[in-house]
Amino acid sequence: MGKKDENVNMVTLTIDDQKVCVPEGTTILQAAKQAGIDIPTLCFLKEINEVGDCRMCIVEVEGRRGFATSCIQTVEEGMVVHTHTPNVLEARHVILDLIISNHAKDCLTCTRSGNCELQALAVKFNVLNIEFEGERTKHRVDDLSPSIVRDFNKCILCRRCVAACKNVQGIGAIDCINRGFESCISTVGDHSLNDVNCTFCGQCIEACPTGALHEKETINDVWIKLKDPETTVLVQTAPAVRVALGEEFGMPIGTNVQGKMVTALKRLGFDKVFDTNTGADFTIMEEANEFIERFKEHDNLPMITSCSPGWVRYIEMNYPELLPHLSTCKSPHQMFGALLKTYYAQKEGLDPEKIYVVSVMPCIAKKFERERPEMKENGLYDVDNVITTRELARMIKQANIEFEKLEDSPYDAPMGEASGAGAIFGTTGGVMEAALRTAQDVLTGEDLPKINFEQVRGGDGIKRATITIAGKPISVVAASGLSNAKKILDEIKSGKSNYQFVEIMACPGGCIMGGGQPIKSSKIRSEVDVRKLRADSLYSIDERSTIRKSHENPVVKKIYEEFLEKPGSYRAEKLLHTKYTAREKYRI
Repeated sequence: MGKKDENVNMVTLTIDDQKVCVPEGTTILQAAKQAGIDIPTLCFLKEINEVGDCRMCIVEVEGRRGFATSCIQTVEEGMVVHTHTPNVLEARHVILDLIISNHAKDCLTCTRSGNCELQALAVKFNVLNIEFEGERTKHRVDDLSPSIVRDFNKCILCRRCVAACKNVQGIGAIDCINRGFESCISTVGDHSLNDVNCTFCGQCIEACPTGALHEKETINDVWIKLKDPETTVLVQTAPAVRVALGEEFGMPIGTNVQGKMVTALKRLGFDKVFDTNTGADFTIMEEANEFIERFKEHDNLPMITSCSPGWVRYIEMNYPELLPHLSTCKSPHQMFGALLKTYYAQKEGLDPEKIYVVSVMPCIAKKFERERPEMKENGLYDVDNVITTRELARMIKQANIEFEKLEDSPYDAPMGEASGAGAIFGTTGGVMEAALRTAQDVLTGEDLPKINFEQVRGGDGIKRATITIAGKPISVVAASGLSNAKKILDEIKSGKSNYQFVEIMACPGGCIMGGGQPIKSSKIRSEVDVRKLRADSLYSIDERSTIRKSHENPVVKKIYEEFLEKPGSYRAEKLLHTKYTAREKYRI
């Protein structure tokens, strides 16, 4: 029998002549990792997709016929495992050959070239020729969505996207349809993602190991506008972008590259570079005011945040009866776009029709959001183009800019000054914490020293807390990931909750893990807490900020004095607030 350690049965086995002792129930793959032995995987995603479909992780176990699939085979006492025998290596080569034989061969022009797990394995196992050439399945490319392009010709049927959509987000917009050679990953009735219950969160893209799923790229439109001397091109960057962009250039996960990013954007030719964190400060001013009014009147409580467009699309399709609980505030980049085409245009003497606003976002659902008809004023969209963190990286590379060598530059005045509260918008719990900082000062009429609300921080999918402000207890909850959103909404719908304020982010961990962020391989995702590294970087920005409350931002104060009057004013309502409507899940 195995040894015991703290009431856990331990199992001893041998992997590639190394003795390994692991808890009972551990898989061979996990045991090998503990021993520092790498076993290749393709369909495996830790705690999300552990099904053994691709068979790349096969190993030999002495005394057994055939191969064992290491990602699902649990260890046994005395087991002897070999991970790279000639038979194993040959079998992996054949598996790769078969997968590639039915895969598009346009690697040089694929958006995932250089960051494709299939490509990396083909190089690693020296797959130079395809022995099993034959008939290939051919599928139409689904590019009808404003956010996601689906190209099944590059799909390897690993089902990682299915698992992310179903197991993580609880949506199930995609699954495997048909049988045999006709099997493919698609939607109900093989319709476009644009016409089914997809929320455009993009977690499927983050899970995909190849280029079968990617964001709808719009950088060519940006290049055209940058070359137009008649157009003033303004760009704003979301808080989460600055702590992830560096990863596209080989920098450590979570590195804050704000200064280099601003320099790069200026070199690309943008006329002005602004900070969406400033827009987040306006969101807090309006949202805190809205919450205080609802709290005093006990009207449509709990109030639920509305800055995550994937989440908004989800509630519109699945819980339309709860839409009155949504805050009417636009998201930060939409608010900022509206102010750039009104207040800023007036101050600078610019024609709003000649202003082109580009938002650099960690989120592909923002592409859908900016096209919503509600996001217009005087016939002009608040924001004209949304590009992802990955798209910005491609633009920088296209311009042959050596990003790592760039000097730091500040954001442009007068719209580049932001509080630390704006920075933490990028991580789960951040919107609520920022709003509470302002709400407590307004309700008490004091400048309170309390800044941090750790109760709503952290990587847990749901964080509940009761916070006392001005002697009144306020029940709050922060949830990230749509499967967790469902739990909270079901509580509200059933009348079992007593929440007054709810924050929901579509992506697990918040915007830092958005569908437009740098894609990490399954190996990195299983070894490194990417969410925590990026989140810690945002909290560090907040902690080092001179101004940490949105209502203390001098730019915000000035614009309210000169233009908006006060939070919730007629003009603020007209420019910074919106409405939401019920949507059909399926348009087929």
